[in-house]
Amino acid sequence: MPDQSVATYTPVSEISVDARASFISKTYGHVAAALLLFTLIEIWLFKTERVVPLTQFLLSFNWLLVIGGLMLVSWLATHVSLRMESKPLQYLALAGFVAAQAVIFAPMLLIASIQKPGIIGDAAEITLLGTFGLTAVAFITRKDFSFMRSVLMFGGIAALGLIVASIAFGFTLGAVFCYAMIAFACGYILYDTSNVMLHYRTSQHVAAALALFASVMLLFWYVLRILLDRRR
Repeated sequence: MPDQSVATYTPVSEISVDARASFISKTYGHVAAALLLFTLIEIWLFKTERVVPLTQFLLSFNWLLVIGGLMLVSWLATHVSLRMESKPLQYLALAGFVAAQAVIFAPMLLIASIQKPGIIGDAAEITLLGTFGLTAVAFITRKDFSFMRSVLMFGGIAALGLIVASIAFGFTLGAVFCYAMIAFACGYILYDTSNVMLHYRTSQHVAAALALFASVMLLFWYVLRILLDRRR
């Protein structure tokens, strides 16, 4: 019988094809489950009408500060889950992050549902098509996109810096920033997919799912923002 403790610390690139396929299947199964949980939370918020007071509460803060906080929570949740050996804690990190995303998204989804109900479906469709396309590129080329790590880290720091500067000096982050953030999210999807194929350990499918979910939701956020701005 193989040593399971050794297998746990083996990167995906060094395991058998069948084991790698199983890891990838688990990862994307958890991403799908996270998306489903996000959807169910949003449906519950809207059905119970809790979305209205939640929106009023969140909009009482500087909205850019909330978005910046969400980016920091995303980074923290991903890195904490990578270092957790306890499966229950990994699942807790994933569920907590999904819930946080649902809360942050609620106001914009409410605004979108009032202004143009079909726009949410359009944004979701564009996001899923983009994600499938980027995933296909990563899987077909089998290229290691880990070289993008430094660029993405710098991009994330720069984005947070722009958010802080816009709050401090009162200028607006317009369409150019949104398009740049879409490119940033697409880069992270490629990077995360490459890591799923090559660099995660066999015990890290929950952490891999959290990273992918965070990138997909970031893409969804800015696609929806652009569609809303264009249709006003």
